[in-house]
Amino acid sequence: MSQSKRAQNPIKATEVTLAVLDGLKELNGAGVTELADHLGMSKSRVHNYLSTLRQEEYVVKDGTTYDVGLRFVGLGTYARHRKEIYQVARAELESLAEETGDLVNLLVEEHGRGVYLYREQGENAVKVDSYTGHRVHLHNTALGKSILAELPEERVDEIVDHHGLPRTTEKSITDREALAGELAEVRERGVAFDDEERLPGLRCVACAVTDNDGEVQGAISVSGPVNRLSGDRIERELADLVRGISGELRVNLSYR
Repeated sequence: MSQSKRAQNPIKATEVTLAVLDGLKELNGAGVTELADHLGMSKSRVHNYLSTLRQEEYVVKDGTTYDVGLRFVGLGTYARHRKEIYQVARAELESLAEETGDLVNLLVEEHGRGVYLYREQGENAVKVDSYTGHRVHLHNTALGKSILAELPEERVDEIVDHHGLPRTTEKSITDREALAGELAEVRERGVAFDDEERLPGLRCVACAVTDNDGEVQGAISVSGPVNRLSGDRIERELADLVRGISGELRVNLSYR
């Protein structure tokens, strides 16, 4: 389905409810006045939505500050467990993190964005801004590029048309032709690299995971600081590891 396709008869109240929840997340919790200013809505209207969400236990209140409630954790956990790639990949990623000592990730594509489905930290893993459930663009991560390289060209165009190619660092790809060339190299190598394209100082190597029909199910990666993920370690050792695990996961997906 096209990324730009909208519901034929969108429910305005639903759109506003989701905007309120997104606003709370963006503000790390907020009072009625702050959230109303953020959303460009009246305080009374925002208060009505927050009160209803609190009544249904999707929002919590501490003093005058409202925030997203833990009820969403249950929904997110349910959604994650519905993904077969999560069930298949988790044990392999735990072993990979222990072997490399770095941060390993599992990402899937949904609505043209990348969603971190699982992350495991090795003993030397760096702290980054992402977390399970965090959504990112696909063009500036090794995980995302490995997924894009497996998608039909028209699907890649849809994603770029809808989400663009925003620059997050000086090394981000922001040109369609450059992205197409990069994806061709990913297909040839079998792995994708992120050389400080999303976060300064961070490098990643990733490989897509496909099923027997060639449909991409997600991607796995190893991430670490530039000084530790360089030369043969990232280009050969870690690249071979993620390629090998991707192949194992493909077999495991086929026999579930």
